[in-house]
Amino acid sequence: MLEELFQHQAELNRRIGFDPEALRKSFDPTLAGQWLNNYLMAASNELEELRNCTYWKHWCKEAKEGRRYELHDLQNARVEVIDLLFFWISMAMCVGLDAKDVLELYRQKLAVNHQRQDTGYAMSGKTEDDNKQIGLSRERGA
Repeated sequence: MLEELFQHQAELNRRIGFDPEALRKSFDPTLAGQWLNNYLMAASNELEELRNCTYWKHWCKEAKEGRRYELHDLQNARVEVIDLLFFWISMAMCVGLDAKDVLELYRQKLAVNHQRQDTGYAMSGKTEDDNKQIGLSRERGA
């Protein structure tokens, strides 16, 4: 299913001027960074729109009534989450990932996250050393 989403997103991205397959074949870090920043800005806006589906403003009437984190617009929240998915897939494409790569990296990072929970993960003294072994097998020659 993830592959299907990536295919559809690649088609839509080409319509707006970003060809993820061309970037993957001939990686240009400037072009990748340009499109990545475009999608980061778009995703940031979608996050704000998603947050607006709650009464997040601590000074508003609803928050003062104890409803600050209440999700008051479920239909729109669902649409905003899907909008984030559009931009998330596009960002993955900007850094040269396809659906198989995402699944491979997700599984590796999931193992790291479980290990962190098993060993009492804490922010103090935290490093990213446990993330350094995460990588694509196709880039390691495997």
